[in-house]
Amino acid sequence: MKLPPLALLTLAGVGGLPTAALGHGVILERQATEAIEVTAQYDTGEPLTEAQVLVFSPEDPQNPWSQGRTDDQGRFWFRPDQDLVGTWEVIVRQAGHGGLVTVEVEETGAATAENPAAEGDDSGSSMQSASVNGVNDVANLSPLHRVVLMGTTIWGFIGTALFFWRRKD
Repeated sequence: MKLPPLALLTLAGVGGLPTAALGHGVILERQATEAIEVTAQYDTGEPLTEAQVLVFSPEDPQNPWSQGRTDDQGRFWFRPDQDLVGTWEVIVRQAGHGGLVTVEVEETGAATAENPAAEGDDSGSSMQSASVNGVNDVANLSPLHRVVLMGTTIWGFIGTALFFWRRKD
């Protein structure tokens, strides 16, 4: 049995649907010690090596207080001025990927990290992770979203096939 070109094109399009998006996000972690350690890595676990880091103080959020680059393991350390109480911002960027983490310096001179994902957790943890610029995979989509995505893809293939298959006068 010979299939019409439109059916072949539709079957090829459905068989070629991606199962996962190709891309990666960034995970930033920071930990309060004598200095603040910021760790930047892609969500695959690969570190952001030699990524640009800008640190902004609460006193002047427009101009960098400090800047530098991450090491080969995606780490950067800085020691905030304990006299500048408030929220410090750390921005890490590399090749269009990156993110921002904040460090709160209190009047006691202690730097603390807020972890919104663990509210109510009194464990004293001072580490925060954030996925930034992440690309969700198709496997994490809801069933309705998958059906709509497949339907629009098939409709696109059919429309393209009909455009090129039309009769020319």
